[in-house]
Amino acid sequence: MIKIHTVSGYEEVGKNMTAVEYNGEVVIIDMGIRLDRVLIHEDVNIQQFPTKELQKLGAIPDDSSIRNKKVVAITFTHGHLDHIGAVAKLAPHYPDVPIYGTPYTIKLAKGEVKSEQYFEVKNPMYETEYGEIVQVSENLAIEFVQITHSIPQSAMVVVHTPEGAVVHTGDFKFDNNNPLGERPDYKRLKELGKEGVKVLIAESTRVAEPTKTPSEAVAQMLLEDFFLYEGMEADGLIATTFASHISRLQELIWIANKMGRQAVLVGRSLAKYTGIAKQLGLIKMKGAKAVRSPNAVRKVLKEVSQARENYLLIVTGHQGEPGAVLTRMANGELYDIGKRDTVVFSAGTIPNPLNRAQRYVLETKLKMKGVRMIKDLHVSGHASREDHRYLIRMLNPENIVPAHGEFRMLTHYAELAEEEGYLIGRDVFVSRNGYMVEIR
Repeated sequence: MIKIHTVSGYEEVGKNMTAVEYNGEVVIIDMGIRLDRVLIHEDVNIQQFPTKELQKLGAIPDDSSIRNKKVVAITFTHGHLDHIGAVAKLAPHYPDVPIYGTPYTIKLAKGEVKSEQYFEVKNPMYETEYGEIVQVSENLAIEFVQITHSIPQSAMVVVHTPEGAVVHTGDFKFDNNNPLGERPDYKRLKELGKEGVKVLIAESTRVAEPTKTPSEAVAQMLLEDFFLYEGMEADGLIATTFASHISRLQELIWIANKMGRQAVLVGRSLAKYTGIAKQLGLIKMKGAKAVRSPNAVRKVLKEVSQARENYLLIVTGHQGEPGAVLTRMANGELYDIGKRDTVVFSAGTIPNPLNRAQRYVLETKLKMKGVRMIKDLHVSGHASREDHRYLIRMLNPENIVPAHGEFRMLTHYAELAEEEGYLIGRDVFVSRNGYMVEIR
């Protein structure tokens, strides 16, 4: 019998954590944080807080339901903080248990561990290649299948058991034209479908959208269509997107070069994600530079403000996060933002009330300063309804457990599954945080 422990991420968008158990052995998939639960409490530095306090805040998963079990491996689907951000808090509960992920993901996870100030993390971390099957116990093996998302080297995690495969999608979409060349491994997914998938654990963030999520190539076209037309007369140009969205950042650097401007990436997180991507050859920074230290940020923004027409600023803060560069600009700090400037939002608003409120405040402040705003030059990294339908048909799983979403999102996934011949309670199981689904 396979047990799916729906530890966290089954009632919200964030703090994702799932555990697959077979014959008393457990593989953990993801250890994420929920950023908005940290941000609503002033002066919370997650690296300095003990685990129990963060669990009380609802910022990290409560893993008490699996803590005394025999965990044989920890795996990460990709490097976003809602999937790896709690590694330094929770991995010490499973001392010496190896952690696996793709190279980019593991390097980001090591960064989280390095900045931890409360716990010492001794778990070995292994970079795993796509298609490699790692035997983690006598009965269990893990595999990472290439998929596309808004961060490099995302993967579906497959837990191979004697009763069949358990496939966890992580965050994904089927992008067949990604500008950086990443492609979903349809061949392997179809093979898994033929070999036998016992359980599909699928993200459900955008399953209610009755479409297929567009390729990242569409976002590139939207950006080029705005920045590269003959009527472009903007003085100061400022773009904001997800710091981990390496494809999008590469597109903005290419655009800056075509415009004869220098791309300047401003902010610690932008410097961190692009720095690791550059090490792995995932981004080309030709003509661009990234600045991270407070002094370097002030210096470069002073230079840019005196010759705005020569630069494309790429900054953090598209969600209106306190302390982010764009938020500070809107508050009158760092850079005299105003009527001479155009701000391009190349990111959607993460769907929770705090982000919506912060984004509203940010846009209002920018409006009051006379800033020209361009919104929605963006496509999502999450699968829509038709992506999910195709996945179900490829894998033909015996059972489905929707994940990664508010309860209404999980039920939307269950409705799609019923369209494909499944039935809630028989082979589709909508769960909650801290519960367990038994698959017989």
